[in-house]
Amino acid sequence: MAIRKTTQKYYFSVEGETEKWYFDWLQEKINSEPAAKHKVSIDSKIQNPIKRAKSINVLTKTEIIHVFDYESNDEVHTVQFIKTLDSLKDTSKLGKQIKYYPGYSNFTFELWMVLHKAECNAPLVHRRQYLEPINKAYGEKFENLDQYKHEANFKRVLGKISLPEVIAAINRSKVIVQKNMENGLVLQQYKGYQYYRENPALSVWESIEKILKYCELL
Repeated sequence: MAIRKTTQKYYFSVEGETEKWYFDWLQEKINSEPAAKHKVSIDSKIQNPIKRAKSINVLTKTEIIHVFDYESNDEVHTVQFIKTLDSLKDTSKLGKQIKYYPGYSNFTFELWMVLHKAECNAPLVHRRQYLEPINKAYGEKFENLDQYKHEANFKRVLGKISLPEVIAAINRSKVIVQKNMENGLVLQQYKGYQYYRENPALSVWESIEKILKYCELL
């Protein structure tokens, strides 16, 4: 008789469709994995943190991860990034038992996608430069990132990823963190949150590692 697996729920808010599709894929991948000791419900919505926090009815302490990008050091993007961190902090004023955490990618979520297949340790000048490593990693010939982000194309890319490669992406992310420390890059501090202004840098892997550990896949 098969043992019934318990299910743990995880909450995310995301900036765009590719991130949403990724977490939907990850839930399905984990729940279809026989070696997983538990199942997961990954509840991700394309919403800003304030709206997301307001929409969730919880009676116990709940963590939510906001997945977003540090798109460049241009003023428009740094201001946007700081405003997003402000909104994470402002959710604590809603009177709910919610703790919001950032899951950022510098420059973009494409960094995390590349890391499933290869290292991506060299700094880039512009986020468009992720196109070449995306194509190389997944054996594709996308002409631009918009084409890569088309639903059918992105879901084809997801179909080329295995759970061991998700674990590999986590490990490669840790290498980036370690190299940033070794290179003496300044870890920025803002309202209790930490981030690097220099790319590559990311924290989105932390929540995914937590999910895989809960399922005893790590």
